[in-house]
Amino acid sequence: MLRFMFVGDSQTIGSAGDHTWRFRLWEHLRETLDGPFKIVGPREALYDMACAEPSSYEYADPEFPRAHLAGWGEGWTHMAPVIREEIRVRRADVLLVALGLIDLGFYTDARQTAENVRRFVTEARAANPRIRMVVLPVIPNVRARDDADFAAEVALFNELLAKTVADLDEPRSPLLLASPPSQYDIDHDTYDGTHPNGAGERKVAAAFASALYQGWDMGGPPA
Repeated sequence: MLRFMFVGDSQTIGSAGDHTWRFRLWEHLRETLDGPFKIVGPREALYDMACAEPSSYEYADPEFPRAHLAGWGEGWTHMAPVIREEIRVRRADVLLVALGLIDLGFYTDARQTAENVRRFVTEARAANPRIRMVVLPVIPNVRARDDADFAAEVALFNELLAKTVADLDEPRSPLLLASPPSQYDIDHDTYDGTHPNGAGERKVAAAFASALYQGWDMGGPPA
């Protein structure tokens, strides 16, 4: 049985009332994946805006495996130190990773963030030498649209991320760089310029689904 683990920031954990792109991808995998699979992770909650903590379980559709390793305000710098233990405990086979925006916004520059990607991969492989990883670049957001310096940092990080993934890819533990969601428009696909709404959730999920299908013939093409 394949064990998938979602790793991400606020765009992945979601907030109270969201379906989340995790739900959208789970739906797709349930319909297209040949063979049993399981969603694993140490957390299940959504972020509750009212009390500013991850304490809500009010999913728009709660009837799906809600396990994840995602956190509001967390990035590569937070996940690199914990990923080894979480893979060991949860026995994850495939990581679906969407990180970077928070790092660049608050913690590290593009080059430092890319170094944390390398640390993350090293730690993940220490737990499971055959771990597979699909990584999403930082996707369009309102700060990058309005702040030219930040946009340049995002662009540099995405370039470094692509080089890092290519450099660290190996046959027994393959890495895939997902393409950014097709035709992603922050005015129509987010509710605040950063966090995906229903349309955005589907597009992010489709980006991961496409990578899995095109890279490893896993699942099927997104609808």
